[in-house]
Amino acid sequence: MTQASLHPMLNVAIKAARAAGSIINRASLDLDILKINSKSPNDFVTEVDQAAEQLIIETLLQAYPDHGILAEESGREHGNKTSEFQWIIDPLDGTTNFIHGFPVYAVSIALAHRGVVQQAVVYDPTRNDLFYATKGRGAYLNDRRLRVSRRTRMSDALIGTGFPFRRGDNFKRYLKMFEAVMQECAGLRRPGAAALDLCYVAAGYYDAFFETGLHPWDVAAGSLIIAEAGGLVGNFTGEADFLHQREIVAGNPRIYGQLVQILAPYTRVIKQEDLDEDGKPADDASAAVAKKVAAAPAERKRGPVRIKKTDKGDDAPV
Repeated sequence: MTQASLHPMLNVAIKAARAAGSIINRASLDLDILKINSKSPNDFVTEVDQAAEQLIIETLLQAYPDHGILAEESGREHGNKTSEFQWIIDPLDGTTNFIHGFPVYAVSIALAHRGVVQQAVVYDPTRNDLFYATKGRGAYLNDRRLRVSRRTRMSDALIGTGFPFRRGDNFKRYLKMFEAVMQECAGLRRPGAAALDLCYVAAGYYDAFFETGLHPWDVAAGSLIIAEAGGLVGNFTGEADFLHQREIVAGNPRIYGQLVQILAPYTRVIKQEDLDEDGKPADDASAAVAKKVAAAPAERKRGPVRIKKTDKGDDAPV
């Protein structure tokens, strides 16, 4: 897809992502002078995150001043809170990698209309890789059309994931999930930037991906890119409600269905009314979720997977 044929809103998002990427690349040349703060144990924010986010928001609102904003560092502080259009922004996904000089991090920008993601950009500044998609028009890496992998057997699948790192994470639950998945697949990988992980599913580098504890800004852009590359995205029970659920599974249709069956016993669905205005679980909801997680089953159970007919006539799990 040529630059001229891109949707105008996508073009603006690409401009913002590349500008943020320039800030990140310049800062990566001298990490010793970087100012780092801790939002919580093992959850960092730098002046680069904040500068990149500010530039992204300024670029987007200059073009679309009536749109809303949901950003990792500033929440809904900027933009029109009542707009049907909302930009969902992670200015630097993989901050811990960045501050250690580990070159796996990205800028993630998505535009949702009435809660449905319509435009998506994930920019990897270290490799100058631009993943992007417009709903209904396919997904691309630079100028190359993306398609998910064709593997059909879980035993052949390479799967991306994320490890627990925040205080309050249920490590025993994670270990049960990892054990269940590792016994079925060819390998697990954890680079540490969910936005890129999702794009790697779209590109066919991974056959699937799963993680818990993620926010809308971590997954919004990547989820559309996967869908436009022919993949499926949902929560651990295979439902489409994943953006605010703090759990996500994605993959090519065949591997997705098998992974959902493995992960379904570990779901912890959060009700919409239990979320605060920034899409985070409220304190009382977090306590309820923790209690539910503690009771997670020790052994894997087979969860239901609905089947629908694809355009090609094949059965595909959803």
